[in-house]
Amino acid sequence: MEAAQTEMSLIPNGKSHDPGEEADLQEKNLEEDQYDEPEGQEGEEFLPKAEGKKPVRFTDFEGKTSFGMSVFNLGNAIMGSGILGLAYAMANTGIIFFWFLLTSVALLSCYSIHLLVKSAGIVGIRAYEQLGFRAFGTPGKMATGIAITLQNIGSMSSYLYIVKSELPLVIQAFLRADPDSGVWYLNGNYLVILVSASIILPLALMKQLGKLRLGYTSGFSLSCMVFFLCAVIYKKFQIGCPLEEYSANSTASHLSSNLSSHGHGQEDDSHCSAYMFTMNSQTAYTIPILAFAFVCHPEVLPIYTELRNPSKARMQKVSNISIFVMYIMYFLAALFGYLTFKDKVEPELLHTYSRIDPYDTLILCVRVAVLTAVTLTVPIVLFPVRRAIQQMLFPTKAFNWLRHIAIAIVLLSFINMLVIFAPNILGIFGIIGATSAPCLIFIFPAIFYIRIVPKDREPLSSTPKILAACFAALGLSFMVMSLSFIIIDWSTGDGLSTKGH
Repeated sequence: MEAAQTEMSLIPNGKSHDPGEEADLQEKNLEEDQYDEPEGQEGEEFLPKAEGKKPVRFTDFEGKTSFGMSVFNLGNAIMGSGILGLAYAMANTGIIFFWFLLTSVALLSCYSIHLLVKSAGIVGIRAYEQLGFRAFGTPGKMATGIAITLQNIGSMSSYLYIVKSELPLVIQAFLRADPDSGVWYLNGNYLVILVSASIILPLALMKQLGKLRLGYTSGFSLSCMVFFLCAVIYKKFQIGCPLEEYSANSTASHLSSNLSSHGHGQEDDSHCSAYMFTMNSQTAYTIPILAFAFVCHPEVLPIYTELRNPSKARMQKVSNISIFVMYIMYFLAALFGYLTFKDKVEPELLHTYSRIDPYDTLILCVRVAVLTAVTLTVPIVLFPVRRAIQQMLFPTKAFNWLRHIAIAIVLLSFINMLVIFAPNILGIFGIIGATSAPCLIFIFPAIFYIRIVPKDREPLSSTPKILAACFAALGLSFMVMSLSFIIIDWSTGDGLSTKGH
């Protein structure tokens, strides 16, 4: 899923230099030296490293990851909870308009990766924050770190919102409980706190995460999303239109449905129509949702580092294939989800199926798989967020268990508050997709490229730098427009409703 960039960049897979080589490369690695920390300090790596070896630098790596595995790793970095909101985005734009926006964001993501890889190749740096430091010094490093931290906090919030939304439905299905009974174990707010305290927090308190745990969890998460996509496609051909919402009294439900169809036949026809193009107040969330779904840029440079026989062209090919595969999956999930529920689709697609049959076996299996995946992913995403906070606030402090635990508790408490008080997942997708995502996809790659590429190679008036400047301006305009429309939507009260319609 959308896992954090630092975890991959810290896995040594190459050779370290001897003291003589290090002296020769001192000038070249000036930027990297800013990140070197004495052993035992607060910035200590959260992944285990072999005893007795010197810390390795990004320029020391000898990639060992195959082309196919690199495509898988980047695809896994792209795929995340954003796929659950795409059908809602299509419902508020129409099929053709959504396809145009999805294609545009995918192509722009490929171009931004091109800028990142070219910039990294020039200066020999393969970590996003280091690239920011090389371009603008400490302010660039801080801005990049803050954007990545916000993106990861948004990802964790969306994962825990899925727990809040879906876990009560799973318990209800297993216990055959009445959803209106008011018992505490069907209240999503209580359940998200319980899961955070009993499962996520103990995992987050570990000092290190093993590389295999990361690999297994990432692979399982991607498999769950593929399972979700297959279920969405299959259910499209099982659910008819007009929708007959589930009722405990099936006879009454059927009678109500018949009366509705006789009395409002025209309305039912409109609900069963799929629109090619439409716009409303919720259309403002489409670009933020798409941007949120395609953020993978912090992981691009570490994957480039680990790629066997690395070159800019080879890494660009990895990126293009990964984005294309995710593009197909995103479009299919959005299309079949939208065609199933039309304008009745909710901001979180999986939750919409509970209105048809909360006890459906296939959807129940999907819910259990997705819940397991997002619950295990939260502590993995939390580790680099905590490490970034420690590097920004306590860069020279020695490792301290009390601080280690306190940051995890404060982060989880803050995210739980966001999830509990958020009316729907749309707000999380919208705000993160309109702030940190445009920075990581559009603005930072472009301005880093303009700053890093020497003027003697590409003057400011050259076509590549003019295109990069336009790219940064496009990202800034996306950010301003999206935030403006979202704030206007909230001020009118439409964006605060449960459904979002």
